[in-house]
Amino acid sequence: MLLKKKQKTVLENKAHKDTVFRMLYREKTQLLELYNALNGTNYTNEDELFVTTLEGETLLNMKNDVSYIFNDELNLYEHQSTPCPNIPLRDLSYVASIYREQIDISKTYKSIPITIPTPRFIVFYNGTIPMEDEKVYKLSDMFEKKTDHPELELIVRVLNINEGHNEELLKTCKTLRGYSIFVSKVRKYIVETRMKHGKDDEEFFCLPDASRKTIIAEAVNKAIDWCIDNDVLKEFFQEYREEASRVSILEYSAERHLQAIKDEGYDIGHEDGLQQGLEQGIQQGLEQGIRQGLEQGIKQGITASVELLKDMELDDATIIQKICEKYKLTPEQANKYL
Repeated sequence: MLLKKKQKTVLENKAHKDTVFRMLYREKTQLLELYNALNGTNYTNEDELFVTTLEGETLLNMKNDVSYIFNDELNLYEHQSTPCPNIPLRDLSYVASIYREQIDISKTYKSIPITIPTPRFIVFYNGTIPMEDEKVYKLSDMFEKKTDHPELELIVRVLNINEGHNEELLKTCKTLRGYSIFVSKVRKYIVETRMKHGKDDEEFFCLPDASRKTIIAEAVNKAIDWCIDNDVLKEFFQEYREEASRVSILEYSAERHLQAIKDEGYDIGHEDGLQQGLEQGIQQGLEQGIRQGLEQGIKQGITASVELLKDMELDDATIIQKICEKYKLTPEQANKYL
């Protein structure tokens, strides 16, 4: 039996740094629209939908993107711009935390069976790395020791929401389609604005943070203008333009710069390791040197990424999430760099 806690009203909680995706799905109306699009249903009573999104307020400081209970299902949705096969482990932490919040743990010690909402896990992907329409990640794929019959399993569906993918879903869900269009417009205008300022990709990343953010802000606001003019999430951007612009600038700055730092870390590590191996003069030394150099380069990249995200005033939970996605770390590993 669920013990429902008091739900927060829209925009009541400001403790976390939001993303546009989270902002869009703070409203029950949009959540129900997305549920219907995913399941081919036509439910209309949004009052039956109970939001369970973790806001980082518990002892474990856990925060996920969107989750809610509806139709006896616990739906957990994440948005990612980077492929992340570690998401089943993160979702395992999220779902356990939600069950702990919503269920009286003392009842699990009694002989009478209790029922819990059926969990469902979906990731909406809109990164630039090519991906098929749908991909599946399993918790058992992460097990060090493989088994034909895993005793613990968690399956995550990853849906590509970039243009040209899952067109029926985007056609059915106006909000998700609008978000997909907005992201594509931001990317398009980033390139155009960067070129207008005479900066190629490498020069863009070498700019001071303030100059780079100015270019990004120009592109983001141009994308918002386009959306309003073309009736794409028009009411949303008219009401929350300032906040949506701010979080988009931070989100894009962090994501793109993280990738640049990561690539640089790999390159530096490889070069340092190669030099170390050549000095040792034997194949074994070469391999060991490259490996050690790569490890050092990755560590330098993670450290630089954490410093960047802290400068952007992102909270620890958001920093850990981004570091995990970008460097394929567990939350425990990422936490060591804070």
